[in-house]
Parts: sequence; structure tokens; C-alpha cells
Amino acid sequence: MTPDRLAQQLAFLLEIDRLKQINRQTLIADGTRRENDAEHSWHLAVMANLLAEYAPPNVDIARVTRMLLVHDVVEIDAGDTYCYDPAACLTQADRERAAADRIFALLPPDQASEFRSLWEEFESRQTPESRFAAALDRVQPVLLNYHTQGRAWQEHGVTRAQVIAHNRHIEAGAPRLWTYIEQLIEDAVAKGYLNP
Repeated sequence: MTPDRLAQQLAFLLEIDRLKQINRQTLIADGTRRENDAEHSWHLAVMANLLAEYAPPNVDIARVTRMLLVHDVVEIDAGDTYCYDPAACLTQADRERAAADRIFALLPPDQASEFRSLWEEFESRQTPESRFAAALDRVQPVLLNYHTQGRAWQEHGVTRAQVIAHNRHIEAGAPRLWTYIEQLIEDAVAKGYLNP
């Protein structure tokens, strides 16, 4: 350990503390407030380990967990882009890439490369690990929206078709979870939580 290396690592840790200030549109399960990005990332890391049995065979859950812990770090600069906001989604990739350039560069070069690679793998959804991680990233907000009687969906006029289209890639990363989420979406429509 060199003093410079430790200083870079600590600077990164202090920087990612800002994730606690980035609020998402999704409410926490009791509906009292919006969750923040740090809570979301922690929740997904726990989900990956708890729901590992729903991952495709031979998926490296430790890698999935590491991916989930860094997947939203870029939102410190780029902000949380609401997935049902088409205008914001148009600039999302560019904003997040610029954020990744700055934030991961705070780390020592070997760790910068490793963390950036994990983030890029998550974004590409080309590996079984990244597809499972991305599936969980979609499962969690649907669960929270359902358990808050669709409040965030209703606030934004989100429809069943939008939720299905946005979340369909759950099937590629966790087919059994997709079956459950499809049923939850239909039940949300039936209960009036989600516009048909």
C-alpha cells in the first residue's frame, strides 16, 4: 500500500457517498419516501445473493454482486434517469459515459479499469452475469411499485404496455423471475395500481 494509492481509494469512497443523495422515482416499500441510489444498489446486492437460485446455471454471483454495487455510481454526475421519460433517456448514455470517465478515474489505474469494466459489462448485458444483474435491477422497482399500490407509476401516468416493454429483458437474465413479474404486473392492473 502506498499513500497515493490509499488516498485515491479513500477519495473514491468519499465520492460514492454522494450516491446517498441521488433520489430515484421509486418509493420504498412502506411508501413514506423515495429510495436513494445507495439503498437501491445495496438492495440489489442482497437480492443477487438471496435469489441466486433463479440465475442461469454457473452464473458467478460474486461478480453479479460487484456489478450491482457499482452499476449506478455514474448517477452521481448523470442523475437518475427515469426509465419512462423518453426525452431524458435520449441523453442518458452520453451523460453516464462522461460520469464514468470522471468517477472511475479517481481510483488507482488497476481498480479504475476493473470497476469501469464491471460497469460496462452491466450496461452491455452480453454476459449471463450482466443479464442476471440487469434483470434484478428491473425486478426490484416493479416489486416496490406494486407494494406501494403503484404510486410512482400513477404519478407519471405509466401504462401496462410501458412496464412490460421496459422490463421484458428480465426474461433473458432470469426467466422464472420474469414469469412472476408478469403475474405481478397483471395483478397491478387488476387492482388499479397500473393503467391498462
